[in-house]
Amino acid sequence: MNLSDYPYLKKFGKNVVIFIITMFVLSIIVFVMARLAPGDPLQAFYGDALDTMSIEEMDAARIRLGLDGPIYYQYVKWLLLALGGDFGLSLQYKMPAMDVIAPLIGNTIILGLTAYILVFALAIVLAVICAKHEDTLLDKVICKIGTMSYFIPAFWLGLVLILIFSVNLNWFQSSGAYDYGQAGNIANRIWHMILPLTVMIFSHIWYYAYMIRNKLLDENRKDYVLLAKIKGLTKSEILWKHSLRNIAPTIVNLMAISIPHVLGGTVIAEAVFNYPGIGNMAISAAKYHDYNLLMLLVLITGSLVIITSMCAYMINEVIDPRMKDAGGTIWEK
Repeated sequence: MNLSDYPYLKKFGKNVVIFIITMFVLSIIVFVMARLAPGDPLQAFYGDALDTMSIEEMDAARIRLGLDGPIYYQYVKWLLLALGGDFGLSLQYKMPAMDVIAPLIGNTIILGLTAYILVFALAIVLAVICAKHEDTLLDKVICKIGTMSYFIPAFWLGLVLILIFSVNLNWFQSSGAYDYGQAGNIANRIWHMILPLTVMIFSHIWYYAYMIRNKLLDENRKDYVLLAKIKGLTKSEILWKHSLRNIAPTIVNLMAISIPHVLGGTVIAEAVFNYPGIGNMAISAAKYHDYNLLMLLVLITGSLVIITSMCAYMINEVIDPRMKDAGGTIWEK
């Protein structure tokens, strides 16, 4: 079979190879950095009992936990097990790393995906409003507020919201994803997510709204907009039906590159509000030198970023057929 006769299959193959290589390099970097970090992972596993162990017992424990030998030997042993689906034992929780993470993935997906959708939905609406009222008082006020919001630290805003709405007013919970026994209660989950979502939206919305606004303003200065005005279309109709559609590939690209930013915002929100998700777990794993848990978390988040970038490029090809002529992979653009 000649792959040149199947360009889409060839492109998909290239992206798969690059994905594998990228994940391989990422795993090496994280593995080495984690091993070189100060601290003893045995402390996370044995706690205070480590002080009573002899040197021989410590050496035996390192062998059992895969912490013996040089770094490259440890990595190869970990890689072989990981390829078979065994990501090792969590040193902190003393159970398989995947079992520790599995209950938390859903919480992070719910929080992160909800914030992601709301950020871009509101950013588009905000951008259209500003573009429609360009250089008016409304546009200037929104721009000023947006600029100020961008420079407010997310963790500080989270603490202020906890102080006001949890401590003083007692309107919302300051921690957790739901009340005990209410995991399936959607209303209860939403109640717990209001403050974290507020922080994430407030911290990200203007950054993307401002870029979409500027693209819309550039689009509004093109000849077809003048023709549309002559035909009697209102400014709102031009913005929503024509300008916004023409910059759709830009918005998709923006949504793709925003994945790491929103993911980082999720980590901060989970830490501030003690939300039980993989972001909060990653901080705990790094703190306690839980190597296996940290490696699995990095691989999950890393693969998410890469896969979403691939999906964004493929969606762009559908939206803008001109991109098909360029060929290659998303890393060759």
